Amino acid sequence: MEGNEGPVIAVIAERAEGETRVAAIPETVKKLTKLGARLRVESGAGVKASVSDAEYADAGAEVGDRAATLNGADWVLAVQAPEVLNLGGAKAGAKVAAIFDPFREKAKVEAYAAAGFEAMAMEFMPRITRAQSMDVLSSQSNLAGYKAVLVAANLYGRAFPMMMTAAGTITAAKAFVMGVGVAGLQAIATARRLGAQVSATDVRSATKEQIQSLGAKPIFVESVAGIEGEGSGGYATEMSEEYQKAQAELVSSHIAKQDIVITTALIPGRPAPRLISDTQIATMRAGSVIFDLAVAQGGNVEGSVPDQVVEKHGVKIVGYSNTPAHLPADASALLARNFFNFLSAFWDGEKNEVVLDEEIGDAIRLTQGGKVVNERLLG
Repeated sequence: MEGNEGPVIAVIAERAEGETRVAAIPETVKKLTKLGARLRVESGAGVKASVSDAEYADAGAEVGDRAATLNGADWVLAVQAPEVLNLGGAKAGAKVAAIFDPFREKAKVEAYAAAGFEAMAMEFMPRITRAQSMDVLSSQSNLAGYKAVLVAANLYGRAFPMMMTAAGTITAAKAFVMGVGVAGLQAIATARRLGAQVSATDVRSATKEQIQSLGAKPIFVESVAGIEGEGSGGYATEMSEEYQKAQAELVSSHIAKQDIVITTALIPGRPAPRLISDTQIATMRAGSVIFDLAVAQGGNVEGSVPDQVVEKHGVKIVGYSNTPAHLPADASALLARNFFNFLSAFWDGEKNEVVLDEEIGDAIRLTQGGKVVNERLLG
């Protein structure tokens, strides 16, 4: 770069409906500026996350309209990948780091390639130790699991904890968490803090100890041996028909006794697996609540609809298309730190720029040189 001047990093306001998050906060603006970058933030980008333009300016960012923010930008940071037409003014070959949803947004990825941008899908960050602090899926899932329990508690017409009063005893709610990844573990912890009797299940047998460590009861198929369910990157794989049948029977008998159910199961690149059928919903008592965290990917629950409360058989079913966006300040703070940790880990002080290595760079890079280059999209 001329004069060894640091890269221009543009942080743009989100355009997607319902998106409240922002990709940088004043804390990370200061840190990136200290490294040598020039930060530009689109005016109003942080308003929904309770961050004002003045706070960004005080942290060292140049605040302006979208055209000024993108003009000559080397990097663009966004929460949800913007449409290519909204990136006018960025340098040819600029790197765009965001959540791309590449399997469902293939046309957008191809548009990035055609426009010459280098798309960096933050959700493709490899699940390795040194990349944990860059993992946007984990940081956002943590908040999603927490929010799911709070929403369910709010819709539930009874109290969560056991209460002993002069007028009699209120029994504790029974909460069942299906899928014990990051979101599921946080859901367990949150439901426990609220005083519920919590149980949980997962197709990965290794999660049993995690469930117990949080004080919840593990619900596992014991009769079908040799099925671990562990896929790549810590995700579950699809199970055999034998296991699926055994699990369905176990869950059916257990779910009929539950007041709150939180479903969290996702398989990358595929529709969310169906965990709860209409028949199973009908066995739950009236007033029960199910929160489907996978509703945006097709849903774990039959009949769930994004951003609507659906009532079936007296049971309320709810799920948000973007659950972390309902906690915009904290979700933005965690995302912003993910972005900073990513950029700072590869900051070359001599060149005064970001130089990615092959392991992480190749894992998250979707497009380069006018082509789609990621192996996960080409296979």
